[in-house]
Amino acid sequence: MGTEPNSVAVAALERGIYLLDRSLAPSPKVRAFQNALQTIRATDPVELENRVHAGTITDLDGVGSSTGRVITEAMTGVDDGYLADLDRRTAIEPTEGRALRESLRGDCHSHSTWSDGGAPLRAMADAARALGHDYLVATDHSARLTVAHGLNEDRLRSQRDELAALNEEIAPFRVLSGMEVDIFEDGSLDLSDDMLGQLDVVVASVHSKMRMPAPDMTRRMVTAIANPHVDILGHMTNRKISGTGRAPSEFDAEIVFAACAQFGTAVEINCRPERQDPPEDLLELAVEWECFVAINTDAHAPGQLEWQTYGCDKAVRCGVDPERIINTWSADELLEWTATKSR
Repeated sequence: MGTEPNSVAVAALERGIYLLDRSLAPSPKVRAFQNALQTIRATDPVELENRVHAGTITDLDGVGSSTGRVITEAMTGVDDGYLADLDRRTAIEPTEGRALRESLRGDCHSHSTWSDGGAPLRAMADAARALGHDYLVATDHSARLTVAHGLNEDRLRSQRDELAALNEEIAPFRVLSGMEVDIFEDGSLDLSDDMLGQLDVVVASVHSKMRMPAPDMTRRMVTAIANPHVDILGHMTNRKISGTGRAPSEFDAEIVFAACAQFGTAVEINCRPERQDPPEDLLELAVEWECFVAINTDAHAPGQLEWQTYGCDKAVRCGVDPERIINTWSADELLEWTATKSR
């Protein structure tokens, strides 16, 4: 029998995690599936099959009622059960942005277990490829933002070595090197110019002191936008529209978009459901300034890569020119653009 029962159960639990991440499910629910996955991987195949048939699968540590049902249905051939229902309930269907979504070639903002993401680079790449992308930009956080789990310059070099090996395996799909760098209060960035210059794509975002007075925040953002290594301004208002919420930062949007237009820095449409940043009135202003735009998921797990649909719908509603959306370009076109910006 080998490990076949385990592989079927493992695949079902992994699919469950993907769907839960897609719906931004509460962390405890996702952890329950992750714990069950760890248990099943370590369980003897014969014992696993016997427990499924005896109805004692939930006696295993880490396997609860929901995960036990997923395992049982997968191993007994149930097609329209828990996972099918979860898939229907969490499906993300494009509306007015369907054609634009089909034209996107990649995603320029993603996180992996190199910082605070929930999956390794390979899993993120496989998910992006399954969605029809040609490339994914790995933009993990700095060590300063994520304490021991982020990228300092040594870990960034190690990650780039992993990317080189991974790209050999998964060609022609490509994972491009990048980083989401923090914008300090004075507008400087938390990575040296030397390292920034070695990256394919740089996303710069504010992650602290979000309630600065508007003139100071404007100066802070414009200084970063003007840095020749910065390609994309990430989640520009820093707002949160779900949970306890978070008010947007205050700044002079006309000046910020004028700087983006002048220095060729793309404005990110951050597709995370709790962000949906920028709001539509600001995105329409960015369109007036003829800014470049990047439709990014800011994904921290494979299922979250599907969130680009939200940004595509918003881009169409706000009149964004598809030719100004940098991830409608091929990887080579994107790299040519970022290289030119860095000169």
